[in-house]
Amino acid sequence: MAGGGAASRAGGLVYPSPIVFDALQQAKSCLIMLHGLGDSGQGWADVAPMLQPDLPQTKFIFPTAPIRAITVNGGARMTGWYDIADLDRIGSESQDAAAMHESRRYIDELVEKEVAGGIPASSIVVGGFSQGGAMALMSLRSKHKLAGIIGLSSYLPLLEEKPIVSEENKGTPVLMCHGDCDQVVNFDFGKRSYEELKKAGVNVDFKTYQYMGHEACGEELMEMRDFLKSCFSAAAGKL
Repeated sequence: MAGGGAASRAGGLVYPSPIVFDALQQAKSCLIMLHGLGDSGQGWADVAPMLQPDLPQTKFIFPTAPIRAITVNGGARMTGWYDIADLDRIGSESQDAAAMHESRRYIDELVEKEVAGGIPASSIVVGGFSQGGAMALMSLRSKHKLAGIIGLSSYLPLLEEKPIVSEENKGTPVLMCHGDCDQVVNFDFGKRSYEELKKAGVNVDFKTYQYMGHEACGEELMEMRDFLKSCFSAAAGKL
């Protein structure tokens, strides 16, 4: 495990250095995994050693969001990819569009850094949990053709801003996973996002986990592993 270099700054925001796990073998693919509100890259870093034996040629990157005031938490300052005003209206006009677009710019920057290092965008998956999953789903708008997108316990923001998927990513596979007892990101938000993506012609799969709240489970992580293997295998076949 290693740091990803010096922290970066943009518009007064400070992005701490990502946590990076180099591939066990020559790196041919990459997963960029985004944490949820108030968490950090460290919170998801345990995923790398769990998945590396099955993905020895994959590099794992766990970025950390900048610190910002979060309205729904009384204005408390914490790590967040964007502000949330109301958990009951996260799919409405209360969305922090400016911060979402800035976070997407930063994610694109991470992708471009890996491309410059020799891993093509078509061999990079962007994934995330909760807020991080929302940002991963927003990466469907990227100009870079990605290998896949993973959204865990999340939803697709800014549905009213069309298109929700770029021409480059119309064929990009998407895995969404959601617990039907999620007490933070309502299950219906995730399901509606899935339906909107299907309407847009996206190759998206939606997995439901009975009695699971706002969390991840072992079965879900294994689903994620299999999805990554499929994405990276498909990407390798096109190189």
